[in-house]
Amino acid sequence: MNNRKSKHVLVLINQKAGMPTAFDLIRRALDRYWDVNGIDLSYQFCQSQSDCKSKAERAVKQDFDTVLVVGGDGTVNTVGQALIGTDISLGVIPSGSGNGFARHFGIPLRPEKAIRVLSSAEVKYIDVGLVNEKPFFVTCSMAWDASFVKSFQKKRIRGVIPYVFAGVQGLFEYHPQEIVVKLDSGKKFIFSDVLLFTIANLTQYGAGAKIAPDALADDGFLELVVAMRQDIPKLIANVGRLFNGSIKKIPEIIFKRFKLLTVNRPQAGFIQIDGELVNVPAEVKVQVLPKALKVLVPNESRNEYMVKIF
Repeated sequence: MNNRKSKHVLVLINQKAGMPTAFDLIRRALDRYWDVNGIDLSYQFCQSQSDCKSKAERAVKQDFDTVLVVGGDGTVNTVGQALIGTDISLGVIPSGSGNGFARHFGIPLRPEKAIRVLSSAEVKYIDVGLVNEKPFFVTCSMAWDASFVKSFQKKRIRGVIPYVFAGVQGLFEYHPQEIVVKLDSGKKFIFSDVLLFTIANLTQYGAGAKIAPDALADDGFLELVVAMRQDIPKLIANVGRLFNGSIKKIPEIIFKRFKLLTVNRPQAGFIQIDGELVNVPAEVKVQVLPKALKVLVPNESRNEYMVKIF
């Protein structure tokens, strides 16, 4: 890091994330790997989602070069929205319950290791999804796969087993609506009894569940994943494929790549956006913003879109 110009780095910390981590451990790691010659390092704590958003917006105006987020996918979404289209790099130090963003890019889940890895990271320009103009970076969901987020949020213990139990609980609470989908290819689909309706920008739901294992962060496409309730027995029998990356071997699941789609439902309702529940109208428009956000990723993930930052 000795060959770089002086950089201004802001650390935004959400202490209410799903997997609390002692701040002194994070601070020591940041002091060791980031508070070095050539970097001006600042810390701020997020008191709420709106507070986190305001501080990220001020960081844009205050000429920061990098914002490091200590939190889960919801916090990453809140901060990342303010950085879209700017020249500020987003770094993620995972401390949430799902950490789908970090898992996709191979960022270590232990915050101390993530801090070390990101200190020698590279920049990657990634796509951003928009749901009625609201950005998402990982996934959004509109069927049972949205309702079980509510169940999972109630669990005090995190991990794969609670994730599965939350899914079962969400299934009992889920009431399907007919979903009419129009893709930019001109194709139209009508799904009358949908179980799974996820749009993925990255591979992960979180907690190790790979809903779109072939999704790329920078290809200019989003991926629609659909499954029907009639196929529940087959899906349950193959639930392990969700975690080992082989879900595409289940023939009953539909995968469609797109740049723009429109969803129409009989009623407005809640959908899941990067792990948070959001109420949206009956008509939903989803599109991709190609390479709209700069993020820090481990150098092992380098490709043609990356450039050295240190």
